[in-house]
Amino acid sequence: MRVPTWLLPHLIVIERYRGEGPVGSIYWPPGDPVRALVSEKVRTVRDRTGAEVTSTAQIIAPPDLDCPAQSLITLPSGRKTTALHIAPHTAPGLPLPQSSEVFCE
Repeated sequence: MRVPTWLLPHLIVIERYRGEGPVGSIYWPPGDPVRALVSEKVRTVRDRTGAEVTSTAQIIAPPDLDCPAQSLITLPSGRKTTALHIAPHTAPGLPLPQSSEVFCE
């Protein structure tokens, strides 16, 4: 069971992280807008390396979200941010909605 789309009122645009190049990070071109629930709230979280960092936005999106850490995300406010950590929320066998949670810089 997926998170219902009526719970995802915002649209975000993701430029997926591709890797490092000779002059810095490389990203794929922006994809189609993705429905999401965005909360621009300051929280302390752990990044992909386990270090404590400050997250200024949290995103709930469909479970099949393709957003590697370090991807650029354009929020509904127009602000661009970087994905710190992506947490899939699944509950196989239980009648709970599946989703992806993205913590942003």
